Amino acid sequence: MAIRNRRLNCACLGLAAVISLAALCALTPATAFAVADLLETPARSTELATASLLNDVTRAGNDERLVAVGERGHIIYSDDGGANWTQASVPVSVTLNGVDFGSASHGWAVGHSGVVLHSRDSGSSWTLQMTGIQAANLAIAGAQQEIEAMEQNLETAAEDDVGDLEWALDDLMFGLENMRADLSVGPVNPFLDVWFENAGRGFVIGAYGMIFYTADGGNQWQNWARKLDNGDKYHLNAITKIGGGALMIVGEAGQIHVSENNGTTWDRRDSGYEGSLFGVTGTGNSGEALAFGLRGTVMHTTDNGQRWDRVQTGSSTTLNDGASAGERLVLVGNNGTLVIRDGANDAFREILRADRLSLTGVVVNGPQSLLLVGEGGVVLMQGDAGLVKEEQAQEQGAVE
Repeated sequence: MAIRNRRLNCACLGLAAVISLAALCALTPATAFAVADLLETPARSTELATASLLNDVTRAGNDERLVAVGERGHIIYSDDGGANWTQASVPVSVTLNGVDFGSASHGWAVGHSGVVLHSRDSGSSWTLQMTGIQAANLAIAGAQQEIEAMEQNLETAAEDDVGDLEWALDDLMFGLENMRADLSVGPVNPFLDVWFENAGRGFVIGAYGMIFYTADGGNQWQNWARKLDNGDKYHLNAITKIGGGALMIVGEAGQIHVSENNGTTWDRRDSGYEGSLFGVTGTGNSGEALAFGLRGTVMHTTDNGQRWDRVQTGSSTTLNDGASAGERLVLVGNNGTLVIRDGANDAFREILRADRLSLTGVVVNGPQSLLLVGEGGVVLMQGDAGLVKEEQAQEQGAVE
């Protein structure tokens, strides 16, 4: 069975997310109205959906159906291995960054403006479950509760503890002010990835440390941000479950968070790498995972992230997504880059697609077949079709 990375992206943080997140700083009230319009405008049906920017792709549970998401609210699905696609009915027109299924029927997609979408019919149609406004209000309510608890602790605190508690209280109040300022602009912060265990339990993660948990399929969400050691609110880019059952989140500034109790508590793990990580994928082996990101960086662990080693892949190109099937492991990135390991004892090799269009998602379709999505939409790659020959790749060189 294929095991894939339930990941980030907006063409993402390797490519378009850098632009889209930076753009948040320039939002005005007028922009907020435009965002609201996109939340109320259904995605337009178009034959170009398969050739437009797509940011993630996954299977509907263990089913053969493939579902991909991307710009302008596009969600498409295929029941024949990616040869033919149908556009789903979607109630919003914002860019979508991640998709995951907890079962063959129940799926979730996330994206800009704090959008969370839910499907009950294997991705054929979708309903809006949460927006950035609701997410912000949940975060504000949680912060207010923490401030009230901290103020109560201060009243009975020992004199030696007062200074530290006052400092922590100031930090909470400063964070609350920031949340209220964001809310006044509108639903601006994007979710970047989603993972669901089944039709009930799951997480959505995103910009500025956003992480929310649900136990009832998204009818109610809880702000989980304080459960992670992420006081600087770095972006959380990707989440997945690896062999053996551990959950992993990776993000900005080399963040790696691991839960060995199904998401109840999280520990920060140090890989020694301080650059941004955009994706994480398991290999099928218990405790083993690869985290990857800027400039071709790939970090490897076999013990749920307690220790990490840097993997030499021969690539210096930003990597965005990964998937494995059996012993085969495939990572994809900017400028048409694929980094492939055919067997557990084989070295990684970098290959380039001739179109040099950035890749943001991958599903292993078979021994010689890959389903890729990215800047050019869907690419069904058989064998070496569409690749730059080795001598051409050496002449052109990789671009970060």
